[in-house]
Amino acid sequence: MLASSAVFRRQQFLIRSLGGYSDHIDSRRMQDIRSMSGTTFEADAENVMREITSVLDPSKHKGQAGKIAVIGGCREYTGAPYFAAISALKIGADLSHVFCTKDAAPVIKSYSPELIVHPILEESYNISGLEDEERRCISSKILAEVDKWMERFDCLVVGPGLGRDPYLLECVSEIMKHARQSNVPIVIDGTSITYLMDIAQDGLFLVTNSIALVSGYPLAVLTPNVNEYKRLVQKVLNCEVNDRDAPELLQSLAKQIGGVTILQKGKSDLISDGEIAKSVSIYGSPRRCGGQGDILSGSVAVFLSWARAKGKATTSQMNPTVLGCIAGSALLRKAASLAFKDKKRSTLTTDIIECLGRSLEDICPAC
Repeated sequence: MLASSAVFRRQQFLIRSLGGYSDHIDSRRMQDIRSMSGTTFEADAENVMREITSVLDPSKHKGQAGKIAVIGGCREYTGAPYFAAISALKIGADLSHVFCTKDAAPVIKSYSPELIVHPILEESYNISGLEDEERRCISSKILAEVDKWMERFDCLVVGPGLGRDPYLLECVSEIMKHARQSNVPIVIDGTSITYLMDIAQDGLFLVTNSIALVSGYPLAVLTPNVNEYKRLVQKVLNCEVNDRDAPELLQSLAKQIGGVTILQKGKSDLISDGEIAKSVSIYGSPRRCGGQGDILSGSVAVFLSWARAKGKATTSQMNPTVLGCIAGSALLRKAASLAFKDKKRSTLTTDIIECLGRSLEDICPAC
């Protein structure tokens, strides 16, 4: 017997998402639906972090704790790729690369000597007046340069500071295709996904539907904020967002895109790969300074790569992408809380980044 009308509505939603009522829906699936409707979705985030965090072992060599690449950074936006890349290092990745435009590279390099910066991407204003064949030649050279590094990376972060230049996004779409062919995980900044959708609709992209870049790729992670999530739901599910069925709607969306993992940012972060839904509700900070989403992207990339490296060594049966999202979300929130205790209203993204290592150390001591 159903416990409440709210539970009943959730069951109805899940049944519709799975294709409606059918005599062929077996009892196990119905049990899964009822179980999902009545359980708490809060993740045991600290335990996840303890389980997947890479152990500091003197026998390991450089690179074994993670090699992350950020694809982003243009003339207008240089802070975002830096935040994502440096966050990865602060958490414990060994190497962090940034592939950016030539104009952005000197600025990003000046922020930190720790980052490996590749000034290879191009924007439209640099190639205006060139024939189509010349533009294609430049694109091929960019892809060839990224491909030289691709198989070395444990995860790509696509989107921080990428901007909306059509030629730049066209090149990045091809980089994503190559990453997928190489089976490299991709964490996609929410703003980037929204821009890709816009450009696809305007007919300026090489692909007719940019969602196809990630659809059916289980190693893809999307990190939309509230507004970006609404647009994804409207585009993919053709419906409006409602808080009442939030976990079920997110799960349906992830399933519809082919099993990608979605981290919906909000007061509580909701995470789903289409099979399960989890939330992270650890209190962070009331200070909403820009750049925290970039920290999140870099953090998820590191934890995802660690979870994937652990493989079956973890007791959890969850997808590595889900584990990475849970850990990345929880760590950002803990670091933001720690930074806010000290800086209050003046808390900046750089203050939160400086608290990442201490926040992780409190949960997973290095020794």
